[in-house]
Amino acid sequence: MMKERKDPSSGETSQQPFAAFFHPRFAAFYEWFAESSQQRRLLDPLREKTAGAASGVVLEVGAGTGLNFSWYQPTRVERVEAVEPDSAMLTHARLRTEGAPVPIVLTQASVEALPWASSTFDSAVVTLVLCSVHDPARALAEIKRVLKPQGTLFVFEHVRSSQGFLAHMQAALVPVTTRLFGNCHWNRDAARAVSEAGFQVTQVQPHPGGFPLLPHLLLQARRP
Repeated sequence: MMKERKDPSSGETSQQPFAAFFHPRFAAFYEWFAESSQQRRLLDPLREKTAGAASGVVLEVGAGTGLNFSWYQPTRVERVEAVEPDSAMLTHARLRTEGAPVPIVLTQASVEALPWASSTFDSAVVTLVLCSVHDPARALAEIKRVLKPQGTLFVFEHVRSSQGFLAHMQAALVPVTTRLFGNCHWNRDAARAVSEAGFQVTQVQPHPGGFPLLPHLLLQARRP
């Protein structure tokens, strides 16, 4: 079951401006690449450990083409509010709501300006998003705002390498990756950003990823 809305506003919400996006070529490439057998073998277990662990009323930010939707557990999740700024990505996400095991509500909005009142959600799911948002600190502040006290943040990201040489290579490639891959920064430190946003980090699990320049990280944290 799927409902859809655009730019809702009720209660206490962010006053930051929202800019919609439409990148059909990148959305088509991302959909093709993410559905490859190699990517599914690599990323599906990590999506299961993030989306599959969420509970209650869930916020998913940067829903993309909806690749997390099938992992939500109907015995744990009441509904998912999935937000994505790119209308081309939403075209693919709409199709995936049809087979989702839980109700999905799609909203076209930015994570830096979430259109919900404070303390709305029990869980928040962030997968491969913090690398590409324009203002990670603002994004995490918004997620923290709309989470209930003791609400849980589930993060799956590719992150800055712990090896100095690889980290320097990641930084050198940022002008290319941001231009070709939807503003993707390969050198961001997601764990540090979550901690600096005031979350209590409860679990961190590094994963090597499928490429030395793209190490992955699973993280869980709570809003105090």
